[in-house]
Amino acid sequence: MEGIGQFMPFILMFVVVYFFMIAPQMKRAKKEKKFNAELKKGDKVITKSGLHAKVLELNDKDGSCILETMSGKVKFERSAISMELSTKLNAPAK
Repeated sequence: MEGIGQFMPFILMFVVVYFFMIAPQMKRAKKEKKFNAELKKGDKVITKSGLHAKVLELNDKDGSCILETMSGKVKFERSAISMELSTKLNAPAK
């Protein structure tokens, strides 16, 4: 029993790290993967670099998409899209 007691601080530290760092990161990754899967043509989006655009084409083969901006069409990776703008604008205020 004394052997387990010596490792208890390390076990407790791992549990704390898991709940405050690892679990939220896994949740965020799962949410981002779901968002990318639900992306469709016509959605207004914001890229991670801050570019506002509308989705014109989605290419599942190479994971890219064509976005239309005020200055023309741009090809982006789907992973570079941060959020959908239309749902954020229509969301009820809290």
